[in-house]
Amino acid sequence: MQQHIPKIRLSPPRILAGGFALIIFMGTLLLMLPVANTSGEPLPFLDALFTATSATCVTGLVVVDTGTHFTIFGQIVIAVLIQIGGLGFMTMATLVALVFKRRISYKERLILQEAMNQTSVEGIVALIRKVIIYSLTIEAVCAALFAIRWAFDMPLGRALYFGIWHSISLFNNAGFDIFGDFRSLTGYVADPFTNLISIFLIVTGGLGFVVLSDLVEYRSKRRLSLHSKVVLTATPALILVGMLVILIFEFSNPATLGHLNGGGKLLASLFQSVTTRTAGANTLDIANMEQATQFFMILLMFIGASPGSTGGGIKTTTFVLLLGAVWAMIKGRDDIVFFRYRLEQERILKALSIVLLALFVVIGATMILSTTEDHHFLMILFEAASAFGTVGLSMGLTQDLTDVGKLLIIMLMFIGRVGLITMAYALGRREGKELYRHPEGKMIIG
Repeated sequence: MQQHIPKIRLSPPRILAGGFALIIFMGTLLLMLPVANTSGEPLPFLDALFTATSATCVTGLVVVDTGTHFTIFGQIVIAVLIQIGGLGFMTMATLVALVFKRRISYKERLILQEAMNQTSVEGIVALIRKVIIYSLTIEAVCAALFAIRWAFDMPLGRALYFGIWHSISLFNNAGFDIFGDFRSLTGYVADPFTNLISIFLIVTGGLGFVVLSDLVEYRSKRRLSLHSKVVLTATPALILVGMLVILIFEFSNPATLGHLNGGGKLLASLFQSVTTRTAGANTLDIANMEQATQFFMILLMFIGASPGSTGGGIKTTTFVLLLGAVWAMIKGRDDIVFFRYRLEQERILKALSIVLLALFVVIGATMILSTTEDHHFLMILFEAASAFGTVGLSMGLTQDLTDVGKLLIIMLMFIGRVGLITMAYALGRREGKELYRHPEGKMIIG
């Protein structure tokens, strides 16, 4: 008698989470190969898993130095993982399908909708085409500019390789570098050209592809969506506030801004404000910053970039929505209004859910790390926020993590990249709408 085997149906959130996990596993195996390491010895599994997760989740936290520990093969594997992780594996799969002129099925469009955080499948394939074109164009142009600048410091071939590699890393807000000795971009702290190109890459990658599409098509459409208006207002505001806070608290710190001239101080403060919201590169020594600056950077990392971008965090729109809710309550208004548009209650509940879930995850991880890692509390909180926000900045804890600490940071990076709501849907079972409503109750708040 033939037994009936039930067919397993995977929802788009589960496919997304599983797809990222599969990419990480494949990257781990490649990074463990002796050919990927300069020592010629296989990288320990946990270190390879940590590196592959950090690259695929475009974080930038590293337990071994990327520039000195990995061969060119290993570095290329990491760059490919960053590109796949930044744009999304479904975007890359769609690119292959478009090249071979294969039809995109409706289920695949649903997965793309989930991956790009869109409300509808309408126009999703056209958006993916734009994502690919914009990304590769921006990366190619900035790689050429980097190569021209760095050709003054190194051979042309090496400068071109460094340009391509760091352009991919910065646009995807990954924070990895191959300069060696965990230096990141500290050697170019006062170099306007390198700083401004890096800032352009980080900001364009963090705005989100919907916003980039709106900006490119603005000349023909002469209008921006509400989403784009909010993102384009919140992003420069957060950058400016972050720059001022860093400048004020670090102005006379000899280990950070103290030795720079006025222009250098402004440039370094601007760069660090931009990169803190998920890019992970740094031109200043994070460990030697004032505690007030480090704590403020934790807040910026928690907020992160914008939806549909290469960055992480709770997202700028979520943060702005909460500010709008507070303002509406203070003013005694029933609706949250941005640019003469009223926002539906469902969006507010989703924003509150994301923030509370994020707080639970970061606080819970910090509590566990506080028992497994023998380091200062602020350093541990900074590491947890950096991992969850897929930022990649560290106060020096990453290389000293215990095995339990590494596994926990891996989980934080994965959750931060896949997204809290997507992870919740992937792990749980969504119920349909209730056929009835309970009677309304009263509760005292505040």
